[in-house]
Amino acid sequence: MIVRMAKVRVLGPRARLPDTIRVVQDVGVLHLATPPEGPLLLHFPLPPSEARRRVQLNRILEDIERTLSKLESPGTSGPTVTVSTKDLANWARLANRIRRKVDGLEERTTALEEERALLARYGGFFRAFETLLRTRGVTPGASAFHVVLRADQAATLPRLQEALRQVLGDASASFTQKLPGGEVALLLLVPGATAQKVDQLLAQTGVQEIPVPTRYGASMLEAIPKMRERETALPRELEALQREYSDLARRYGPELVRARSGIRDRLLQLDALPLSGVTPHAFVIEGWLPTSAETRLANTLDRSFGGEVVVETIGSEHWKAEEAPVVLRNPRLFRPFEMLTRLVPLPRYGTLDPTPFVAVFFPMFFGLMLGDAGYGAVLAALAALLHRRSRPGSNRRSISEVAGASALFSIIFGILFGEYFGDLGRRWLGIQPLWLNREEAIIPFLALALALGLVHITLGLVLGALSARDNPRLALGRGMSAVMILLILFAILAAVEVLPRRLLSPAVIALLVSFPVLIVVEGLLAPIELLSTIGHILSYARIMALGTASVMLAIVANQMAGAMGSVVVGVLFALLFHLVNFGLAIFSPTIHALRLHFVEFFGTFYSPGGVRYQPLGHWSHDAGRTA
Repeated sequence: MIVRMAKVRVLGPRARLPDTIRVVQDVGVLHLATPPEGPLLLHFPLPPSEARRRVQLNRILEDIERTLSKLESPGTSGPTVTVSTKDLANWARLANRIRRKVDGLEERTTALEEERALLARYGGFFRAFETLLRTRGVTPGASAFHVVLRADQAATLPRLQEALRQVLGDASASFTQKLPGGEVALLLLVPGATAQKVDQLLAQTGVQEIPVPTRYGASMLEAIPKMRERETALPRELEALQREYSDLARRYGPELVRARSGIRDRLLQLDALPLSGVTPHAFVIEGWLPTSAETRLANTLDRSFGGEVVVETIGSEHWKAEEAPVVLRNPRLFRPFEMLTRLVPLPRYGTLDPTPFVAVFFPMFFGLMLGDAGYGAVLAALAALLHRRSRPGSNRRSISEVAGASALFSIIFGILFGEYFGDLGRRWLGIQPLWLNREEAIIPFLALALALGLVHITLGLVLGALSARDNPRLALGRGMSAVMILLILFAILAAVEVLPRRLLSPAVIALLVSFPVLIVVEGLLAPIELLSTIGHILSYARIMALGTASVMLAIVANQMAGAMGSVVVGVLFALLFHLVNFGLAIFSPTIHALRLHFVEFFGTFYSPGGVRYQPLGHWSHDAGRTA
């Protein structure tokens, strides 16, 4: 449901405005609004000193956030603090000093990681050349070329060696060693005077020499020992840097977290000041809050200022409902489904909260489409695991509870349909459907899906008529649409003699009478909208289509176990097929159940455009907003 809101006005001496803002922030229930301007009432101008303070605070906050992110400090909010000039000076120096230290550590860590990546990339090549160099040695005055041929270049090796013999005769020597990745390490030893010719020859054949990193020496023999030494030293140096990070986080993290909370609270106060109206001697603050919190705010201000600051209620006739912020508050059973409602814009204040209806119909539609007790049990286990690993109030907890409700309906309908991982229950245990066999009863299943669509859409039209009480024409139009949908149903059922045939004529006459009334109420587009509503009802056939597809895929998976020749291979293929079907059976019902709500059902009554309730409160990192 949408919480009932009240609009209030806070008045007091102008000198008390900053203190009043702080008390309102402590209470944390008032959603601030811009007060009206008048000849004597002006918006509070932020003094230049406070504007400079805001710039300073944002600069300090940037240093703190950057430092905490690199220190991986806990993301909890610090205690509520009052920010003094001395605190700001201390925090500015601390944040700047720790940021420089962290930047230095980051630069050193990046350099070491890059060096480790370089050694890992070339380590295999250099070890191969080390073996060749130690085995063959290098003649004084000779030049050594270190070449690695890719696996697809291996065929060029004989041609390269032949070209070297033609250019250098017997003055060159080449040695090869195969690498684990399929490459070939090639060591060329040539007289120093011919090195330039060899360079040109390698360039012509498209073969590149492996360069020796300059930081380790000029030659491979000189570089390899240093590289081996660095490979041993790098882990120790990285561990030492990590200890320095941890030490900084332990020593300064709590104070930085405290500073972040204090500065963000002060920025919220500065942002709230321009939302105040002032005269030369008084101030006015307007805003919305839940009616249940009105007395608490008034009493807190009265205690804090001894009656100097008062709260008065603004009558509902002086403000528009669409301006009021929206707070959704539902019973514990329905609360997790608010997460689904928030996927669309909030409903306008004064309209209906669709959460209770989503909580009833979404798991039901999901269960009808999945409809397998085995799959439902697996989903319930996954939901229980996610519930255990999530925090109360988090999105993960809500997802786990929505999944748990959907799993429950899947198990219930799976028992009614006699489905346990497809037809395994019927094959192994002889379990028969208690209600419908979805493998065969396609028409009854389709009739069930359309009946649910009729109930869902008609309920939406009735809700639309009730929620449009301030617009009689719209309310009458939606009510007439609901009546005509029911009359069409009665006429069809009477025509096929599900209902007594004598009801056919009265239903048709009532339709003929209602149709012109609907056109008068809703205009010439009423027939198109009525046909669109009927189309929305037919759209619920997707419940049958997805449910039937799910059970048929499960049956195919079971049949594969005996059709592969090998029992082991068949079971593995069946498990894989069941896994794929389970993934589809989770994803598709979720998407289509949401679509049936957001497009078909919400289109009959939902009024989006609500303003999010954001009271002035203390900043909270966990919630990502004021709290």
